[in-house]
Amino acid sequence: MAKLIKISVRNLVEFLLRSGNIDNRIHHAPDTAMLEGGRIHRMIQKSMGPEYQAEVPLSFRIEKEKYTLVIDGRADGIMKREDGSTLIDEIKGTYRDVVKLKEADAVHLAQAKCYAAIYTMDNNLDKVSVRITYCNIETEEQRLFEDDYAADEILAWFNNLLDAYDKWAVYMADWDDIRLSTIKKVQFPYEYREGQKELAAGVYRTIYHGKKLFLEAPTGTGKTLSTVFPAVKAIGEKKAERIFYLTAKTITRTVAEESFEILRKTQGLRFKTVTLTAKEKICIMDKCDCNPAGCTCAEGHLDRINDCIYEFITHEDSFDREKILEYAHKYNVCPFELSLDMSLWADAVICDYNYVFDPFVFLKRFFSDGVRGDNIFLIDEAHNLLDRGRDMYSAELYLDELYLFRKTIEKSHKKIANLVASCEQEMEELSMLGECQVVTDISSLMNKIMVLIKVISGWLEDHAEGKYRDEILDFYFLISGFEAIYELYTDKYVIYTENDEEDRFKVKILCVDPSENLANCMSRAKSTILFSATLLPIQYYKRLLGGDASDFEVYAHSIFDDKKCGRLIASDVSSKYSRRGENEYRKIASYINDIVTSKSGNYLIFFPSRVFMDDVGKIFEKEYYDEDNQEILVQQEIMTEEDREDFLSRFTPGNDIDLSKVIHMDIEVEKSKSILGFCVMGGIFSEGIDLKYDSLIGVIIVGTGIPLVCNEREIIKSFFDGTNDDGFDYAYRYPGMNKVLQAAGRVIRSENDRGIVALLDERFLQRSYTELFPREWKDIKVVSTGSVKMAVNALWKQISPD
Repeated sequence: MAKLIKISVRNLVEFLLRSGNIDNRIHHAPDTAMLEGGRIHRMIQKSMGPEYQAEVPLSFRIEKEKYTLVIDGRADGIMKREDGSTLIDEIKGTYRDVVKLKEADAVHLAQAKCYAAIYTMDNNLDKVSVRITYCNIETEEQRLFEDDYAADEILAWFNNLLDAYDKWAVYMADWDDIRLSTIKKVQFPYEYREGQKELAAGVYRTIYHGKKLFLEAPTGTGKTLSTVFPAVKAIGEKKAERIFYLTAKTITRTVAEESFEILRKTQGLRFKTVTLTAKEKICIMDKCDCNPAGCTCAEGHLDRINDCIYEFITHEDSFDREKILEYAHKYNVCPFELSLDMSLWADAVICDYNYVFDPFVFLKRFFSDGVRGDNIFLIDEAHNLLDRGRDMYSAELYLDELYLFRKTIEKSHKKIANLVASCEQEMEELSMLGECQVVTDISSLMNKIMVLIKVISGWLEDHAEGKYRDEILDFYFLISGFEAIYELYTDKYVIYTENDEEDRFKVKILCVDPSENLANCMSRAKSTILFSATLLPIQYYKRLLGGDASDFEVYAHSIFDDKKCGRLIASDVSSKYSRRGENEYRKIASYINDIVTSKSGNYLIFFPSRVFMDDVGKIFEKEYYDEDNQEILVQQEIMTEEDREDFLSRFTPGNDIDLSKVIHMDIEVEKSKSILGFCVMGGIFSEGIDLKYDSLIGVIIVGTGIPLVCNEREIIKSFFDGTNDDGFDYAYRYPGMNKVLQAAGRVIRSENDRGIVALLDERFLQRSYTELFPREWKDIKVVSTGSVKMAVNALWKQISPD
C-alpha cells in the first residue's frame, strides 16, 4: 500500500526554497507583523466585493508508485474578474514601508503560485493571475505585485516542485515500510515486572481512544520504557505518526534516548529519534549571533543544509546531540537549525516542554496551523509542567527596564524614546496604588505598548543595521512578549503590581490556572500520557494540567518490597517560622546525627531553604561532625554541570580513595567515609538523580516543603479560595508535598536497595499530610529526640538483617 504523505503548501515551498528549487534571492527575514495580520486580511477581503471568495481551501493529490502525496492549503482570496480571468490573491500584513518594497517575497510568491496551479487544474483554466498584496498595518497603505501565467507555464513550474520533492517522498515511503515492518516484530525487551504489563496496556488503550492518561508511577515501575514501548506499537498500528517525548530536565532526556536504543539493540527496531538541545547549549560559537559576520555557519547555510539532512537521515537512526554536532561540523551548518530540521524526519522528538507548550518557541513546523496532528505526547515528570506552564503563560514588565532602555537610545531614537517615556508614566501611576495590588485594568498601559510595538517593528524592518539595533530588538521582544501574554488574558489570570526584593517595581500578568492553555496545546496530539513518580493528589494535577472528566488516571503498583525501606516521622520538631531558632536547629541537628550514626553510609539531608540549611549545618558541624568517619558536601547556590557531577560522584562507593596510595597491592585500603549531602529541597539534587545500591542509604527531609510565603503565592491562594477550592492546599501544601515525595524517592532506586526515609516535622502527623502519602508508605514509625536512635537501629535490623 502506497505511503500517504500530507504536507501544507507553506511547508512544501519553505523546504524547497532552501534547497535551491525556488529562486530565493529575495527571501526576506521573517515578518514581525503577526499581531494584527488577521485584521488586515479581513479588511482587504471585505473590500474586494462579492466576486471575491475569501479563505478558499485547496487540495492537490497525486498517486505515485510508492506514495500518495496530498498538498493542502488555503488561498487568502480567489476572484473571477469581469474579463473572465481568475485572480489568486495572497495577503500579507507588514509594518514595512510598502512603497520601498521592490518585489514580492519568494515564499509568499511560491505559495500563491501553488494555489494558482491547483486551482488551474481543478477548473481547467487557460491562464491565471497571481497577486501578492502587501498592506502596512499602521497606515493601511497597499502595494501589489501581480503576474499573469499561462496554464502550461504555471503547471510546468508546479510539476518542477513535485519532481524536486520526489526523492524526499520516496525516502519517506521506503522508510515507512522499514519502520512498520520492524515495529510489528518488537516485543517488550525484558520480563515484565509486577504490574508493568498492565501499565503498558493502559497507555496503549489511552492512545487507541485518543484520550489523556494521568499516571502516578512510583520509582521502579520502569515508566519510561512502559510508555515508550506502547507508543511505538501504536505507531506500528497506524494509530499515530510521531512521538513527542517531553521532559523538564536533561537527565530524563537521556533516559528516553536509552529506552529507544534498548528497543533498537534488543528488538531490531528501526525508529528515528532526534534530541533537541537549547540553542545556547549546542551553539559552536561563544555567543549566539546568527548572521554571517558573527557565525561561521551562517554564510551559505541554506545552500548546504539539505545535502546534510539527506546524508543524515539515510545513514543514522539516532539524531542525538553528538551526531548532530558531527554532521553540522562536516557540512558547516548551524547545529541548532539542523536539529530542528531533523525533527521533520524523526519518528520521535525528545525535547523540553517548551517546544510544545511555550507560546513563543513551540515548533511551528508541526503546530502552527492549530490542527490536531497524528502525534503522541509523552510528558515525563509531569508534576513539573504546572509551574512551567504558569511561567510560560505569564509575563512581567519592570519599570526600570523601560527607563534604562530609554536612557540608552534617547539621543539617537527620539520618537521611540518618547513613546517609552509615555509607557513609563503609565507604570508610575500604577506604582502609586501601593504595595502588591491586584489590578483589573491595564488597558491604558497596553494601548501605549501596542503603539510602541508598531513603531519599533517598523523601524526594525526598515533597518537591517543601525545604532543600538541589538538593544532595540531585545526590547522589542520583551514588550511584544508582554503584549502577547496580555492577549491571552482570561478569568484564569490575575494581574498584579509589586516591588520585588530589590525594590524594583513591576507589573505581572500571572497565569494562575494554566489548564486551558495546556489543554489547547495537548489538542495538537491524538493522545497525551502525563506521568510522574509524584503525581499526587492526582485530581489536583488532572485539573490544573488540562484534563477533563473523560480522561483516564492510573496509580501504578510499586514493585519494590516495602519492607526494605524504613520510614519515620519526628513528632517534636518543625520548620514552622514560629519555631525557628537555635533550640529547634539543635534538636534537628541531633536527629540528623542519631540517624546517620546508626549505620555508616551515604545520606542526603534536605532543608526548606539555604538559610535554614546553613543554620542547622553550623550546629551539626560544631557539635556532631566526625571528621574521621564523615564528609559533608553542601549544595552551592550556583553549580555548573561539572560541579553537579562532582557532587554526585562522591556518593559512588570508593570515590574517596586516593589511588596514588594503593599502587602497591600490599597497602591496605581504608574504609570509605560516610558522605552527608546537605541540600535544598526542590533543588537540583531532590529529583532526577539515580543513586542506586550503596550509593545512598538514607534521606532526611526537614520540613514540609511548603513554598515561602510571598505575594504571588498569596494571590494563588486567594484565587483558588475564590473558586471554592482550598487555596492553601493549591498554593502551599500540594506543591510542598510534591518536593517532599521527590526527595524521598531518591533512596530506593532498585529492587536491591535498602534505606531510611526520615520526615523531620511534626506536621506530617496531621491528616491533611498523611492523606497525601503514597499508598506504599506503610508502618511509619513515630519518634522523638529521645527515641529516634533506638527506632532507627530497629528499622535497620528489619530492612537489612544481614
